[in-house]
Amino acid sequence: MESYYPYELYGRPADERAVAQALAQWDSVAKPLHGLGRLEDMLVRIAGIQGTADIAIRRRAILVFCADNGVTAQGVTQTGSHVTALVADNIASGKASVNRMCAESGTDVYAVDIGIRDAVHARAMLSCRIGNGTKDFTREPAMSRAQVIQAIDTGIRLVGTLKEQGYTLLGTGEMGIGNTTTAGAVAAALLHLPAEQTTGRGAGLSDVGLQRKRQVIEEALQRYHLWEKPVLDVLSCVGGFDIAGMAGAFIGGCIYGVPIVIDGMISAVAALAASMLCRQSVGCMLASHMSREPCMTAVMEHLGLFPVIDGRLALGEGTGAALLFPMLDMAESVYRSNETFENIHLERYQRYEES
Repeated sequence: MESYYPYELYGRPADERAVAQALAQWDSVAKPLHGLGRLEDMLVRIAGIQGTADIAIRRRAILVFCADNGVTAQGVTQTGSHVTALVADNIASGKASVNRMCAESGTDVYAVDIGIRDAVHARAMLSCRIGNGTKDFTREPAMSRAQVIQAIDTGIRLVGTLKEQGYTLLGTGEMGIGNTTTAGAVAAALLHLPAEQTTGRGAGLSDVGLQRKRQVIEEALQRYHLWEKPVLDVLSCVGGFDIAGMAGAFIGGCIYGVPIVIDGMISAVAALAASMLCRQSVGCMLASHMSREPCMTAVMEHLGLFPVIDGRLALGEGTGAALLFPMLDMAESVYRSNETFENIHLERYQRYEES
């Protein structure tokens, strides 16, 4: 599916000089070459994004995009939409799972109300409201084209604002009852796959509930002819404010030179949409974990990314991204502070091509 949105014009390529310097730094560290595997690859990627081998990852935050989805009216979830506001309030108040996890690694958390049905008035909530949740896409498109663009622009602006505040690494998260349904629908449309291959149980569904969820998506694929639609139309028909906002964050990472960490399935689908709106945005993405939702493998293969964690997580909120940060800290410590082959008078390992 071709990119046609003007964000393509603002993307920046990786700094190849910084990449080469970061690779040389890893090769000088006294340890087996590529011994830390994908963690090494991620730090090199960060160097290319930030334009320097002297990478900065300790000032970071997770943006949790919170929104409701009208399709919950169709019985595709175990809980009702009122739960979105409750959990979003907990996130904004520092009491949710993602807050507890991020506190362990010195990571800030920002809850973003981009379209919760019942507005949350917690003092720390960032209000970027586009509407009181999306429409029920079984009856009408989830949102207008203008709302999709507004949500994408919101994500872009948030990345720019946080960069101005000194953040150098950002993660994406979400909270919204029903958003595994919207993400499953978007993935099915963009990857030309049936709902069975993109849609799982989410936060927990019975066999009957899962069958209903997939039926709702299949009917939407047919009703809106989604396999033939461009990205913005797919998001308009069956997406969510949170997905569009996260897509904007990934594009913002490309515009502002900030690495953006993908969380789970919903965040990954937003990254997929971003990649089709701005191809260069993939270069600023880091994949944290392999969600147990069925479409994750296909999405990661399309993006050409390889998550570090395979823990069958399904919590959301950005918790998978939160798990990646201390791993990156440890890898950075080796990258920056380990003895070099030269310092300990040891012959370097030779790099050979892997078969």
